[in-house]
Amino acid sequence: MEYALVLRWLVLYAALFAAGVPLVARLLPNTRGRGVGLAVPAATLVLVIPAYWVGQVAFGLPALLAGVVVLLAASALAALDVGALRDGRLELAVDVPRGPVLDAAVVFALSFAFLVLVRAFDPGVFPGGGEKFLDYGLLKSLRRASVLPPEDMWFAGTRVKYYYGGHLVTTLFAWLTGTPTRFAYNLALAGFYAMLVTAVFELAATVGEDHDLSRRVAGGIGAFFVGFASNLVTAWRFGILLLPEGLRRPVAEAIAENSEYTVATLLDGFSSFSYWSASRVIPDTINEFPLFSWLNGDLHAHMTGTSFLVLAAAVGYAYYRTPAPDLRRRRLLLAAIPVIAGWQAIHNTWSFPSVLALGTLSVALAPADPRTLVPGLSRVGDRLASRSRLSAEATRLGVALGVTVLGAVVAVAVAAPFFLGTAVSGSERTVDFLGPEMRSGLGGLLLVHGAFLVGFAAYLLSRLRVRRPVYLVGGVFAAAYVGTQIGLAALIVSVPLVVFGWVALRSDAPVGYETVLVVAGAGLVTLVELVYVNEQAGPGRMNTVFKTYMQVWVLWAPAMGVALAGLIRGVPSASRVASRVRDAAPSVATDGSGGGTRAAAVAFVCLLVVSTSIYGVAAVGSHLQEGPPGGTTLDATQFVETYHPQQAEAIDWLDDHEEASVLVEAPGTNYYPGGDDGRERVMYSWNANPASSLTGVPSVVGWAHEVGYRGPDAYYERVRDVDAIYTGGAATRARLLREYDVTHVWVGPSERGRYGEITFDMPGVSVAHRSGSITIYEVDRSALPAGNESASLA
Repeated sequence: MEYALVLRWLVLYAALFAAGVPLVARLLPNTRGRGVGLAVPAATLVLVIPAYWVGQVAFGLPALLAGVVVLLAASALAALDVGALRDGRLELAVDVPRGPVLDAAVVFALSFAFLVLVRAFDPGVFPGGGEKFLDYGLLKSLRRASVLPPEDMWFAGTRVKYYYGGHLVTTLFAWLTGTPTRFAYNLALAGFYAMLVTAVFELAATVGEDHDLSRRVAGGIGAFFVGFASNLVTAWRFGILLLPEGLRRPVAEAIAENSEYTVATLLDGFSSFSYWSASRVIPDTINEFPLFSWLNGDLHAHMTGTSFLVLAAAVGYAYYRTPAPDLRRRRLLLAAIPVIAGWQAIHNTWSFPSVLALGTLSVALAPADPRTLVPGLSRVGDRLASRSRLSAEATRLGVALGVTVLGAVVAVAVAAPFFLGTAVSGSERTVDFLGPEMRSGLGGLLLVHGAFLVGFAAYLLSRLRVRRPVYLVGGVFAAAYVGTQIGLAALIVSVPLVVFGWVALRSDAPVGYETVLVVAGAGLVTLVELVYVNEQAGPGRMNTVFKTYMQVWVLWAPAMGVALAGLIRGVPSASRVASRVRDAAPSVATDGSGGGTRAAAVAFVCLLVVSTSIYGVAAVGSHLQEGPPGGTTLDATQFVETYHPQQAEAIDWLDDHEEASVLVEAPGTNYYPGGDDGRERVMYSWNANPASSLTGVPSVVGWAHEVGYRGPDAYYERVRDVDAIYTGGAATRARLLREYDVTHVWVGPSERGRYGEITFDMPGVSVAHRSGSITIYEVDRSALPAGNESASLA
């Protein structure tokens, strides 16, 4: 294990924490914790945005210095008392209690250490079971880049057409710590995980203060649900074993009917357990949750961008609790939302609209009237709102949407190089409506979201205090009936949460910002049952559900921390909750729950925690049973020497060879004119572009992912050209080697599997390296034969 590197990264995060504390203390000044658990993502955001912009001209040291200078300047400005500076005095304006700082530090350190341990037992960037080749290749490409975006390692001569913000953060952190890419991959994974868990802890703890909840209880529950909990399918799977013999098969058949599990697998119990299957529950979708994602170990945007989504939620919360008269602060907070949204477009484009939607909901559901944000709008709004309660709510929502549109314009400006360049691709993407046959069944939705649903239902029902429960029950049954009739089971799941949450927030019920997060997550669950992005990344709506469900989990985890802690604490006085939100009141009165009620609440919470822990205990336990050959390590490429020793030396040679700038290797597709080539498996396997993926040296054409970035015509044109380079005559080869500015040609098992035996005997091409099963040819383009020469393939 590389303990010195681990310590070096912890020092980096401590420095980011120190720089970020003044920023978040300004964000949440009237809270006990001052938002300290959000300090690292806040500091990272301030560091990376200027680095990204400077990197468009000069990436490397200039971009890194720009980010560091802006971060230090922003931190100092936030920390100092501007009024005292005008008087010639140097005074701090930030006062952070020691307890919350210690809590955040402990949560971050434990989370970081946990993920470092997990990665040390499985550090390799294996191409199967994920997109580690893509992620690692992007890191290597960024290390080679002189400007942003970096050159695409799977489409030489072009720039990356993919969101790469998490890889950019990782590269900056690697430079700051002097860490080679092969170690930075896993250390960054651990850091992103710790940033998420700590941010959720802080948001849940801070929102919980409005209900007089223990910071550690609310924050701890939130951290558990984002860092360790799973969906309910594993609990049901193992719970079957406790049933009487006659009930096991019927229950297994019911679960199999609503998921991708088979009856045989369910009845096998522990013997067939795999960490993988719990993420494939609803048919034809991917239902990842955070622990699965980090066990799988991709350095992917849907994971690395999560802490910034929580930061956006925290800004929304800061707006939510700002009193209406403080108009200047409310406007400043709203200005921060587009900045985060712009960064999320670069980092994880799927999260870009979610950040803006959080701003919309925060404005619409905050106690402060949103009409006051716009001069002169109050009078017009008063006339509309006076007609009915429905008109009043519609007016609030309309103003919030208008503010969001303006925010979207700012966000696009923040991410202008991305939207005008990187995001423009040759592939076709459309937003299409889902037919009933593609939608999720009720059983699958309950298996995936059930723990959150019962927790939120119990919480909202305890706060609403409905005088006529028949209306409430009738509403649920109406949603169920409509959902059944139109084939939209999500209505049964999400509509009650949206309606009851909205009503609770806009009435005198003792709820707060946690309910805004509940409504936001429920909206996303419904959205992916109505529309999807039709693209090449997987069949149907698979990728849409995949990228959206992670956001649902991240939004619901802090809400769950407040909800479950609130159930244990009892129901507070509505008036005191409102007072605490608007005026930062010091305490909240509680109506007080009887001993039996509190005991039932504790039992209920324990049941949810235990049922969602079973997967984590089994998956982490099996994960840690056997480490990599040679002992635990954070070296992401050690597996190459272990499992592909015949190619390891050649990959190292290419990685260190500064003259290598464009590579030819077999394309990452087994499609061949008239059928498939001789390789048994290509995509998501070692046969697909190991050289370019592990070195960052751009290949003329790589994985078939490029179809989604460039379109099928551009991709398969290059595939045909690469085929011609390996199989054509000297004149054809020379023309194509010149056209693509090729410097090296890779010949290994994958190339022989596609083309048979390959040799080059022509002017301008010579053997540069030979080891194991690999021959690397070097191309001297000035010495290549002219197009009319007829030298042939030997």
